[in-house]
Amino acid sequence: MIAEVDAALEALVRRDAINGARVDVLFDAPNKEWVARRNAPTIDLYLYDIREDLPRRQLAMEPVRNAASGHVTERRLPARRFRLSYLVTAWTQRPEDEHRLLSACLATLARNEFIPFDLVDGSLAISPFPVLLTVCLPPPQDRSIADVWSALGGELKPSLDLVATAPLDLAYTQPVGAPILEEPLLGLGGPGIAPETVHRGGRDGAAARRRSMGPDDAAEQAELIHGAVIGAPEIPMAGAGRSGSAGRSGSAARRPGRTAAAAEATAPGETASAPEEPSFEGLGTGRIVRLRGIPRR
Repeated sequence: MIAEVDAALEALVRRDAINGARVDVLFDAPNKEWVARRNAPTIDLYLYDIREDLPRRQLAMEPVRNAASGHVTERRLPARRFRLSYLVTAWTQRPEDEHRLLSACLATLARNEFIPFDLVDGSLAISPFPVLLTVCLPPPQDRSIADVWSALGGELKPSLDLVATAPLDLAYTQPVGAPILEEPLLGLGGPGIAPETVHRGGRDGAAARRRSMGPDDAAEQAELIHGAVIGAPEIPMAGAGRSGSAGRSGSAARRPGRTAAAAEATAPGETASAPEEPSFEGLGTGRIVRLRGIPRR
């Protein structure tokens, strides 16, 4: 990405700033040794700082869709933006010529807020983000142009501070599953439920499920609602533990199916026998059921 930005900036300066003049465009560090070797007019774009543009960072992965079907085929990390800072200087035998070259570069860079698309190549050409250009903005507080010249070991010279914000494709993708082409079913079919009446949620779906039930399904549902369980343990009846003649006579009177002789057969002082097993006949049919052997209140 850095080499592509260098090539695009050189093409922009040569086309709009120099306009065919015999001036070199270089990217060398302007230190004392390099200045001593210069014998031709030169515009130098020295890259001295690279930092990420944090406010433009995106963390969510982007979907990549098939051009024909429109389905998502993979997800990739978005491009990261980096700020490339250039120190633009002009080198000639006369200061007036240097100022003219700097003026032409300043007009060109200020007129183009981004590098024209016909000058970019490689990954910059296919990226959806342009290469933004800012020139002569105040530098950050932790960095100054004088510090850059001190690090180079040269004398302070008129220069332009150019910042190119370029995208960097991380080339990281994750595959996704096959697309869902059928409508998902939100319920499960059961005995007596037609496939077209599978519950899809809502009151209408529940009504359709009840209408599709047969007699056997309705009986099974009634058993679940009433809590009747086949083979349940015996239920003791009220008054089973009374003794004496009063208890015997009252118990016998309330127990259908027992004769008077069976009631008199109980000797005084003996405990009354266990009541008859209640009948659960009729449960599960959806009708009101009366349990035989259980006294009414």
